[in-house]
Amino acid sequence: MPRFKRILLKLSGESLMGKQGYGIDPERLADYARQIKEVHAMGVQIGIVIGGGNIFRGLSGATKGFDRVKGDQMGMLATVINSLALSSALTTEGVANKVLTAIRMEPIGEFYSKWKAIEEMEAGKVCIFSAGTGSPYFTTDTGSSLRGVEIEADVMLKGTRVDGIYTADPEKDPTAVKFDDITYDEILARGLKVMDLSAVVMCNDNHLPIYVFNMDVVGNLKKVIDGEPIGTYVHS
Repeated sequence: MPRFKRILLKLSGESLMGKQGYGIDPERLADYARQIKEVHAMGVQIGIVIGGGNIFRGLSGATKGFDRVKGDQMGMLATVINSLALSSALTTEGVANKVLTAIRMEPIGEFYSKWKAIEEMEAGKVCIFSAGTGSPYFTTDTGSSLRGVEIEADVMLKGTRVDGIYTADPEKDPTAVKFDDITYDEILARGLKVMDLSAVVMCNDNHLPIYVFNMDVVGNLKKVIDGEPIGTYVHS
Protein backbone atom coordinates (compact mmCIF):
# COMPACT_ATOMS: atom_id res chain seq x y z
CA MET A 1 0.00 0.00 0.00
CA PRO A 2 1.31 3.49 -0.80
CA ARG A 3 2.40 5.54 2.20
CA PHE A 4 0.33 8.55 1.04
CA LYS A 5 -3.05 8.73 -0.68
CA ARG A 6 -2.79 12.30 -2.02
CA ILE A 7 0.41 14.25 -2.52
CA LEU A 8 1.51 17.71 -3.58
CA LEU A 9 4.74 17.25 -5.55
CA LYS A 10 6.95 20.35 -5.75
CA LEU A 11 9.46 20.20 -8.60
CA SER A 12 12.39 22.54 -9.12
CA GLY A 13 12.46 24.56 -12.31
CA GLU A 14 16.26 24.55 -12.20
CA SER A 15 16.27 20.74 -12.15
CA LEU A 16 14.42 20.71 -15.46
CA MET A 17 17.58 22.14 -17.06
CA GLY A 18 19.26 18.77 -16.59
CA LYS A 19 22.74 18.96 -18.09
CA GLN A 20 21.88 22.13 -19.96
CA GLY A 21 22.51 25.61 -18.62
CA TYR A 22 19.03 26.90 -19.44
CA GLY A 23 15.56 25.80 -20.48
CA ILE A 24 14.12 22.29 -20.47
CA ASP A 25 16.15 19.10 -20.90
CA PRO A 26 13.86 16.59 -22.70
CA GLU A 27 15.62 13.67 -21.02
CA ARG A 28 15.09 15.04 -17.51
CA LEU A 29 11.47 15.91 -18.35
CA ALA A 30 10.84 12.36 -19.58
CA ASP A 31 12.43 10.92 -16.42
CA TYR A 32 10.09 13.00 -14.28
CA ALA A 33 7.05 11.94 -16.32
CA ARG A 34 7.93 8.26 -16.01
CA GLN A 35 8.42 8.53 -12.25
CA ILE A 36 5.07 10.30 -11.87
CA LYS A 37 3.40 7.65 -14.04
CA GLU A 38 4.81 4.91 -11.80
CA VAL A 39 3.34 6.46 -8.66
CA HIS A 40 0.05 7.38 -10.36
CA ALA A 41 -0.37 3.73 -11.33
CA MET A 42 -0.25 2.87 -7.61
CA GLY A 43 -3.47 4.85 -7.12
CA VAL A 44 -1.86 7.93 -5.58
CA GLN A 45 -3.68 11.21 -6.28
CA ILE A 46 -1.13 13.75 -7.49
CA GLY A 47 -1.02 17.53 -7.60
CA ILE A 48 2.15 19.17 -8.93
CA VAL A 49 3.74 22.62 -8.71
CA ILE A 50 6.83 23.43 -10.80
CA GLY A 51 9.12 26.39 -10.33
CA GLY A 52 10.21 28.59 -13.22
CA GLY A 53 13.85 29.29 -12.37
CA ASN A 54 15.14 27.50 -15.47
CA ILE A 55 13.50 30.25 -17.54
CA PHE A 56 13.04 33.36 -15.39
CA ARG A 57 13.09 34.21 -11.69
CA GLY A 58 11.20 37.35 -10.71
CA LEU A 59 13.31 38.26 -7.69
CA SER A 60 16.61 38.07 -9.59
CA GLY A 61 15.00 40.06 -12.40
CA ALA A 62 14.12 42.82 -9.92
CA THR A 63 17.80 43.14 -8.99
CA LYS A 64 18.57 43.78 -12.67
CA GLY A 65 16.12 46.61 -13.14
CA PHE A 66 12.80 44.87 -13.74
CA ASP A 67 9.77 46.14 -11.87
CA ARG A 68 9.20 43.55 -9.12
CA VAL A 69 5.54 42.99 -9.92
CA LYS A 70 6.19 42.58 -13.64
CA GLY A 71 9.20 40.38 -12.88
CA ASP A 72 7.09 38.09 -10.71
CA GLN A 73 4.43 37.95 -13.41
CA MET A 74 7.12 36.90 -15.89
CA GLY A 75 8.13 34.20 -13.40
CA MET A 76 4.52 33.02 -13.23
CA LEU A 77 4.48 32.64 -17.01
CA ALA A 78 7.72 30.64 -16.80
CA THR A 79 5.96 28.15 -14.50
CA VAL A 80 3.15 27.86 -17.05
CA ILE A 81 5.67 26.96 -19.77
CA ASN A 82 7.17 24.27 -17.54
CA SER A 83 3.72 22.99 -16.60
CA LEU A 84 2.72 22.65 -20.25
CA ALA A 85 5.96 20.79 -20.96
CA LEU A 86 5.29 18.34 -18.13
CA SER A 87 1.69 17.96 -19.24
CA SER A 88 2.87 17.03 -22.73
CA ALA A 89 5.40 14.53 -21.34
CA LEU A 90 2.74 12.91 -19.14
CA THR A 91 0.35 12.67 -22.09
CA THR A 92 3.09 10.93 -24.08
CA GLU A 93 3.35 8.42 -21.21
CA GLY A 94 -0.41 7.86 -21.31
CA VAL A 95 -1.14 9.67 -18.03
CA ALA A 96 -4.33 11.76 -18.01
CA ASN A 97 -3.62 15.21 -16.66
CA LYS A 98 -4.91 18.77 -16.45
CA VAL A 99 -3.12 22.11 -16.19
CA LEU A 100 -4.80 24.58 -13.84
CA THR A 101 -3.65 28.19 -13.75
CA ALA A 102 -3.81 30.71 -10.90
CA ILE A 103 -4.59 33.47 -13.41
CA ARG A 104 -7.05 33.15 -16.25
CA MET A 105 -5.47 32.10 -19.54
CA GLU A 106 -7.92 29.76 -21.26
CA PRO A 107 -7.42 27.74 -23.42
CA ILE A 108 -3.84 27.25 -22.17
CA GLY A 109 -5.15 26.00 -18.83
CA GLU A 110 -8.30 25.97 -16.77
CA PHE A 111 -8.68 28.55 -13.98
CA TYR A 112 -7.77 26.93 -10.64
CA SER A 113 -10.22 26.13 -7.88
CA LYS A 114 -9.79 23.73 -4.98
CA TRP A 115 -12.96 21.83 -5.81
CA LYS A 116 -12.09 21.44 -9.49
CA ALA A 117 -8.63 20.17 -8.58
CA ILE A 118 -9.95 17.59 -6.13
CA GLU A 119 -12.63 16.50 -8.58
CA GLU A 120 -10.03 15.93 -11.30
CA MET A 121 -7.63 14.07 -9.01
CA GLU A 122 -10.39 11.82 -7.71
CA ALA A 123 -11.29 11.11 -11.34
CA GLY A 124 -7.76 9.83 -11.91
CA LYS A 125 -6.04 12.84 -13.46
CA VAL A 126 -2.73 14.35 -12.41
CA CYS A 127 -3.27 18.07 -11.75
CA ILE A 128 -0.50 20.55 -12.53
CA PHE A 129 -0.91 23.86 -10.72
CA SER A 130 0.79 26.72 -12.58
CA ALA A 131 1.31 30.49 -12.22
CA GLY A 132 2.15 30.27 -8.52
CA THR A 133 -0.43 31.90 -6.26
CA GLY A 134 -1.40 34.34 -9.03
CA SER A 135 -0.01 37.23 -6.99
CA PRO A 136 3.44 38.87 -6.92
CA TYR A 137 5.81 38.66 -3.94
CA PHE A 138 5.07 34.96 -3.38
CA THR A 139 7.42 32.18 -4.43
CA THR A 140 6.42 28.82 -5.89
CA ASP A 141 7.39 27.33 -2.50
CA THR A 142 4.57 29.35 -0.95
CA GLY A 143 2.36 28.43 -3.91
CA SER A 144 3.11 24.77 -3.21
CA SER A 145 2.26 25.15 0.48
CA LEU A 146 -0.99 26.90 -0.38
CA ARG A 147 -2.03 24.29 -2.94
CA GLY A 148 -1.01 21.44 -0.65
CA VAL A 149 -3.18 22.79 2.16
CA GLU A 150 -6.08 23.57 -0.18
CA ILE A 151 -6.23 20.14 -1.83
CA GLU A 152 -5.91 18.48 1.60
CA ALA A 153 -2.74 16.63 0.62
CA ASP A 154 -1.26 14.12 3.05
CA VAL A 155 2.21 15.51 2.42
CA MET A 156 4.20 17.89 0.27
CA LEU A 157 7.00 16.02 -1.51
CA LYS A 158 9.73 18.53 -2.30
CA GLY A 159 11.87 17.11 -5.10
CA THR A 160 15.31 18.72 -5.13
CA ARG A 161 18.81 17.86 -6.34
CA VAL A 162 19.99 16.88 -2.84
CA ASP A 163 18.82 13.93 -0.76
CA GLY A 164 17.35 15.82 2.16
CA ILE A 165 17.95 18.61 4.66
CA TYR A 166 21.42 19.14 6.12
CA THR A 167 22.93 21.29 8.85
CA ALA A 168 24.55 23.30 6.04
CA ASP A 169 24.61 23.26 2.23
CA PRO A 170 26.14 19.84 1.43
CA GLU A 171 27.29 21.11 -1.96
CA LYS A 172 29.47 23.69 -0.19
CA ASP A 173 30.23 22.16 3.20
CA PRO A 174 31.52 18.55 3.23
CA THR A 175 31.00 18.36 7.01
CA ALA A 176 27.25 18.99 6.72
CA VAL A 177 25.12 16.37 8.50
CA LYS A 178 21.80 15.14 7.16
CA PHE A 179 18.58 15.09 9.19
CA ASP A 180 16.32 12.03 8.88
CA ASP A 181 13.49 14.08 10.36
CA ILE A 182 13.19 17.58 11.77
CA THR A 183 10.46 19.86 13.12
CA TYR A 184 9.40 23.15 11.57
CA ASP A 185 10.37 24.93 14.78
CA GLU A 186 13.91 23.56 14.53
CA ILE A 187 14.15 24.64 10.89
CA LEU A 188 13.17 28.17 11.91
CA ALA A 189 15.50 28.19 14.94
CA ARG A 190 18.47 26.99 12.88
CA GLY A 191 17.67 29.28 9.96
CA LEU A 192 17.83 26.39 7.48
CA LYS A 193 17.05 27.32 3.88
CA VAL A 194 14.54 24.58 3.12
CA MET A 195 11.86 26.86 1.71
CA ASP A 196 11.03 30.50 2.12
CA LEU A 197 9.71 31.58 5.51
CA SER A 198 6.10 32.10 4.36
CA ALA A 199 5.95 28.53 3.04
CA VAL A 200 7.42 27.03 6.21
CA VAL A 201 5.00 28.94 8.45
CA MET A 202 1.99 27.99 6.31
CA CYS A 203 2.87 24.29 6.42
CA ASN A 204 3.51 24.43 10.15
CA ASP A 205 0.27 26.29 10.92
CA ASN A 206 -1.78 23.85 8.84
CA HIS A 207 0.06 20.67 9.90
CA LEU A 208 1.16 19.79 6.36
CA PRO A 209 4.32 17.67 6.57
CA ILE A 210 7.07 17.93 3.96
CA TYR A 211 9.35 15.20 2.68
CA VAL A 212 12.53 16.49 1.02
CA PHE A 213 14.29 14.09 -1.35
CA ASN A 214 16.39 13.93 -4.52
CA MET A 215 13.96 13.77 -7.44
CA ASP A 216 16.80 13.66 -9.98
CA VAL A 217 17.60 10.05 -9.08
CA VAL A 218 15.26 7.91 -11.15
CA GLY A 219 13.05 5.73 -8.97
CA ASN A 220 13.26 7.90 -5.85
CA LEU A 221 9.69 9.13 -6.06
CA LYS A 222 8.36 5.58 -5.80
CA LYS A 223 10.75 4.86 -2.94
CA VAL A 224 9.27 7.78 -1.01
CA ILE A 225 5.74 6.53 -1.67
CA ASP A 226 6.80 3.03 -0.59
CA GLY A 227 8.06 4.46 2.69
CA GLU A 228 11.80 4.03 2.15
CA PRO A 229 13.84 6.48 4.29
CA ILE A 230 15.80 8.25 1.54
CA GLY A 231 15.15 11.89 2.45
CA THR A 232 14.15 14.14 5.35
CA TYR A 233 10.71 14.27 6.93
CA VAL A 234 9.60 17.68 8.22
CA HIS A 235 6.74 17.87 10.70
CA SER A 236 5.11 20.06 13.35
